[in-house]
Amino acid sequence: MSEHLTDRPHNGEGDDIDERTGLGEATKRSSDAPEADPTVRVIDRRWWARSEDSDDGKAGQSDKPSYVEELENRLAEKDKLLADYAARYKAAANEFDGTRARLRKEVAKDVERETRRILTSFLEVSDNLDRAIDAARDAAADNPGALSVLQGVEMVRQQFLATLSTFGVQPIDVAGQSFDPNLHDAIATVPVTETEREDLVIDVIKPGYMIDDDILRPAAVTVGKLAPATE
Repeated sequence: MSEHLTDRPHNGEGDDIDERTGLGEATKRSSDAPEADPTVRVIDRRWWARSEDSDDGKAGQSDKPSYVEELENRLAEKDKLLADYAARYKAAANEFDGTRARLRKEVAKDVERETRRILTSFLEVSDNLDRAIDAARDAAADNPGALSVLQGVEMVRQQFLATLSTFGVQPIDVAGQSFDPNLHDAIATVPVTETEREDLVIDVIKPGYMIDDDILRPAAVTVGKLAPATE
């Protein structure tokens, strides 16, 4: 009986080894333990398929691919640049409109100023016609043949004044009116004895003219001044 018995083999750790299987107790215990569940976890990394509360995403991290974010950033920069250009264009357009309006006003003033200067020079022609009419009247008193000349000169004067009226020029009626420094230019004073004639226009030396509501040329007049009473 003793010859069939052999010593039990031992592993290096002191565990007994089964004679039939040759496995130690530790190996048996590990083999007898239940196997782990080999579950495969699949994560859909497509950005459009991800949810905001996905487990694998970090809080605040974008789900979009980097190239999509880059395109969006570039588009935002282009929109900002376009808005800046639009604002600059609007400001430049407003400045241009203001400059154009200012230039139009300045040109209109220059044209009006030059027109008035030319019309004022034409008034000298009217003054000469008035002098010719006065001379013709004096001549007609002694020479009836001068009446035809007088009538011709008066017709020319009327035609000339009608032409001036097309530009808004009208003569100022000042005879017998009170002296107004805005309308009259006092050349001299004339002594008067009546108090009611003091500061009145006595005589018109050179007629005045208005253009629209402005004075083109004031009338040169003589003004009455009350003479001191003599004893």
